[in-house]
Amino acid sequence: MENKTLQKLYEKFEFRNILPEEAEQAAEVEAICFPPNEACTEESMKRRIAKTPELFLVAVDKQTGKIAGFLNGIATDETSFRDEFFTEENLHNPKGKTIMLLGLDVLPQYRNQGLARELVNHYLCRERENGRHLILLTCLEAKVEMYQNMGFHDEGLANSTWGGEQWHEMSYVI
Repeated sequence: MENKTLQKLYEKFEFRNILPEEAEQAAEVEAICFPPNEACTEESMKRRIAKTPELFLVAVDKQTGKIAGFLNGIATDETSFRDEFFTEENLHNPKGKTIMLLGLDVLPQYRNQGLARELVNHYLCRERENGRHLILLTCLEAKVEMYQNMGFHDEGLANSTWGGEQWHEMSYVI
């Protein structure tokens, strides 16, 4: 990404861990970004944030003070994505070397500005510094190319059938 574009993103957004009081806002963003069968419920989002706030990276619009987008995950030593990661925050292993990305959310008015790409890049750098070795995510067929352009490898169809959908498992070796 061009340095000028990156500089503008950092002028417009603050990138940081989520705060506990932002859980409801994160659930609202999730409900806008994902259909009901795929979205994390508000209660689940609150539990996830309470358990793993350090694995949430939010981009907060500096003008509004509101979340424009976020990325969140769970740490584990497992190397294959399964649906339980979405609902069982107790599967989190703080020393795990693998991160299962559970969602990349960017509100519609902030899309096509490079925010999703920078959330992913920032997250990957942060987790590399935290000693992680592998990042996995699942995505629908329509998003495979987007993630490949961010450096992820398509591992084919995932074991996950979250929300009754057929997902691709994507990997990024750090």
